[in-house]
Amino acid sequence: MATVIQLKDIMKTYVMGDSIVHALDHVNVEIGFGEFTSIMGPSGSGKSTMMNILGCLDRPTSGEYYLDGKEIAGYNDDELAHTRNAKIGFVFQNFNLLAKLTAQANVALPLIYAGVEEEERMERAKKALEAVGLGDRLEHKPMEMSGGQRQRLALASILITKPAIIMADEPTGNLDTKSSYEIMDIFKEMNSSGKTVVMVTHEPDIAEQTKRILVMRDGRLVSDERR
Repeated sequence: MATVIQLKDIMKTYVMGDSIVHALDHVNVEIGFGEFTSIMGPSGSGKSTMMNILGCLDRPTSGEYYLDGKEIAGYNDDELAHTRNAKIGFVFQNFNLLAKLTAQANVALPLIYAGVEEEERMERAKKALEAVGLGDRLEHKPMEMSGGQRQRLALASILITKPAIIMADEPTGNLDTKSSYEIMDIFKEMNSSGKTVVMVTHEPDIAEQTKRILVMRDGRLVSDERR
């Protein structure tokens, strides 16, 4: 399996008063194209810091990060933003939706920045919503939807940009069990279509539905289990 993500001796260090905190401590890991990987660990373990670096939202203090074969650990903010927009889709626990826009308009929004004409934007948004089971909710606003429906709406917003890599930070954290499993089914479908999925979760039953589980503790990668 070809490698899409490679971390080599990654350190992320913060100075807090008189002490130095190693949020990531000599982390080495490779993730292949099309893998579905979850990252687990207690609060303060470094899993969110690792997600931020993997998603080009932050850069390491030292070490090397290869994404699609390019070393990007030293990229500046603009270079990181360009890489992020070109390759990565994000799913968050709090959905990140605009309350005043309809479902269809929320999903179409990323295509405005891509310069896509309105008619094509709305048609692609409709298809993306149908793909996540929200074809009958085009005109509904986020607050008129359940938590599970809002997360599906967020996933449709990701699908429309066709990213190769999906980073999900506690995507089922605010959902009931039934909705969580429905969302996981969508992630599995996305993974089956060839997308690389990396997910932070604190829920063992969610992690067990992925193909690989990385466990962080005190900034170190302490376990790497392939399912």
